[in-house]
Amino acid sequence: MKLLHRIGYYLGGFSIGLILLAFIFNGKKTSCNYSPSARVKNDLLQKKIQIDSIVLENNPNISVEKVKDWINSGNVNFSKSETKRDSCRLYHIDLFEKKNQYIRIENCLKTIHLVEIKTP
Repeated sequence: MKLLHRIGYYLGGFSIGLILLAFIFNGKKTSCNYSPSARVKNDLLQKKIQIDSIVLENNPNISVEKVKDWINSGNVNFSKSETKRDSCRLYHIDLFEKKNQYIRIENCLKTIHLVEIKTP
């Protein structure tokens, strides 16, 4: 078999496979989160967000949408997080690449709780 025929068969099968994959994954919420930080953020954003009353008393302008934005834009700091807890894991998320701004979120089975916030 000639080289051009082999390349043609390969490209034909490859393109049919790509078309099938496009139909299979079309409309589904699939994502490729390979880094641990991206997987934690994805898990946090899929759950219902609850803000503790103590945090609301100190910061009345906090909303659920603002917390979602902070989770998306922040970086999960695993050295300050408590990931070995049995019940609800506690994650420390640094905000806006500044060391003095962070939020601490408790990740339970079906909900997440904003436990602490420090912004200037």
